[in-house]
This record gives sequence, structure tokens and C-alpha cells, in this order.
Amino acid sequence: MQRSASMNLDALASFEPRAFHPAWWLPGAHGQTIAGRVLRRPRPPAFRRERLETPDGDFLDLDWVPSARQDAPLVLLLHGLEGSARRGYAVNTYRALEANGLRAMGLNFRSCGGEPNLTARFYHSGDTGDLRLVLDALEERFQQRVAGAVGFSLGGNVLLKYLAEEGPGARLRAVVAVSVPYDLAAGADALDATRMGRFYTSHFLTSLTAKMRAKGSLLDGRLDMNRIRLARSFRDFDDAVTAPLHGFAGAEDYYSRSSSGPLLERVRVPSLLIHSADDPFLPVTALPRLAIDANPFLRLVLTRHGGHVGFISGSPWRPGFWAEREAARFLGLALGEAGTAQIPDPLLPHPSGH
Repeated sequence: MQRSASMNLDALASFEPRAFHPAWWLPGAHGQTIAGRVLRRPRPPAFRRERLETPDGDFLDLDWVPSARQDAPLVLLLHGLEGSARRGYAVNTYRALEANGLRAMGLNFRSCGGEPNLTARFYHSGDTGDLRLVLDALEERFQQRVAGAVGFSLGGNVLLKYLAEEGPGARLRAVVAVSVPYDLAAGADALDATRMGRFYTSHFLTSLTAKMRAKGSLLDGRLDMNRIRLARSFRDFDDAVTAPLHGFAGAEDYYSRSSSGPLLERVRVPSLLIHSADDPFLPVTALPRLAIDANPFLRLVLTRHGGHVGFISGSPWRPGFWAEREAARFLGLALGEAGTAQIPDPLLPHPSGH
């Protein structure tokens, strides 16, 4: 069922998120953040992979989720840095979307689908071109229009930046963005300032530099491999890799032009923004509260605790994943076909959990 922009705005305003009660056994932001990665181990569905060729001689892999609701609105999922469309939070989201009367498909950013991409470039926080290409292709080539989208972390930044660039012309009716790094410079500096932040950075840089080495001859003469080996912060890596590969003057230029925060006033699609005040990837002072509050198309759900893509409730034996559940509930309401099915047990908090 089609919904008008005003009806979707009404859905955004009327949506009542359920309270998030952090798991008592995961105190602090880092416990939530790390456990969020470790505990999300759902059984994956039998994905159907579709390969989309890009105009520059590369490819994007789309993971379609099997669904009994073939006529239901379709929701596109965008994963985070060095994630994939098959990560635990993605699978949880697909299941919650199905329970709310929606179908789902995930986009794997370049190099993230389990196979190296074919060109020197990769993906980055401000690259909206591939998202735009997928939305166009799904409508024109596959005869399938995307109704909504949900983005996590980097994927959420890409999603919001795309909405701002397109304004009223964005090809989506409602979106959710979770744990977005709205200010990339502030996030990079915050991670570099603490021991745990440097731990997270090291984890990501290990994966990213391995992809650099695998590129081999594609990067010869384009990057300084010694600078890449010496990179110890996101700022170092982005200055040595992200900027030169993607047309930025340096890390600062990349952060300035790719952060979604300064662009939020242009968003014209009802968007639910889920964030935690203790997210270690972005200081709460860098959260663009004024821009969000001033735009009726944006609604912030800010929890005191939850970490970065954490939001775990319940018991150690039956953890609940609040962000996925609430994202799916909002999209079910906004897209007009919310289901009545119960969300599968792995997404539900333990009845007595806090």
C-alpha cells in the first residue's frame, strides 16, 4: 500500500519507541559495543545473491532475503565499516522486518561481499553513488522499487547524506539510521584519544590494510604503501588511502565533505535516528541536535546507554537486540503494512531482563 509523505511524517511523529533497558551484565559503552559484535550470531537465511555491474567496470553484490511476502514493501539495508549485508545485526533486522510485514535486501559495499572488487577504489562514508546506482537499478532493471532503508554506522551516514543530496527527490519513503558518525572528524579524534578507541581503530585498520595489500598492482603508483603500513589512526589511513583514491585533498577534506551532520537540514524523507549518548565512536557533543530538532523529517531516539550498534537488553542466556526491533517496527508503521506476527525469540529481551 502506497503512503503519502504527510502520512509517513505522521507515522514518524506518532511512533512510540519502546524503552531500552540495557542488559545489567553489560555495564558501560564498551561492553555494549563489543558484545554487540560477539553476541549477534543468528542463523543466516538462504540468501539469493544478485551481482550488479557498475559503469566503472566494478560490481556490487546484493543479498536478497527469502520472504513469503513477495508483494510487501522492500527495505534496503546498508551495513557499517568493514561489515557486510550478512552480519548479525543485518540478519536480525531482516527477521524483524519480515515480522512487521516487510521484505528486505542488503547491499554489500565494494570489497565487503566476500570477494575483492575489481578497481582501485573502495567504499567510504560519503559515497552515495553506489547507493543511488542500486536504487535506480532496482526500479529500472529489476522492476522493484525500494520503499525504505535502514543504515548502520557508516551505512547510516551514507544513507542520510544521500537523502540530503536528493531532498524531495529521494527514492525512499521512510528510513532508519543507527549509530551514525555524523561528524567524521570528531569521531576519528575521539577514537584516537582513548585506549579503547585505539583498540577499535586497530581492529578496523587490520582489515582495511589487508585489503590494500590484496589489491597489489592496482594500487602501484597511486598510494604510498609505506604510509599505509605506518597508519595508526583513522586520520592517518584516510589521509593515505581514502582521500587519494576517492578524489579528496586529504583526510580533513574527506571528513568535511562526507559527514552527514551538516547536511541534515536538507533531508525530506521521514527518518528515525537511533543513537546512544555513550557511543564511543562519536562524542555526544558532536551529535547535531539543533539540526535534528529543527527538521520535522527527523526524529532522534537518544538512549543514555547502548554503545555503538550495541543496544543489548535481556539476560546472558537470552539477549535482546532493541535497535533492530525498533527500526523494523517504525518502518512497518511508516510503510503502511505493519504485520502482527511476533518477532522471533532472538530479537526479544528476556521478560525479566533490565
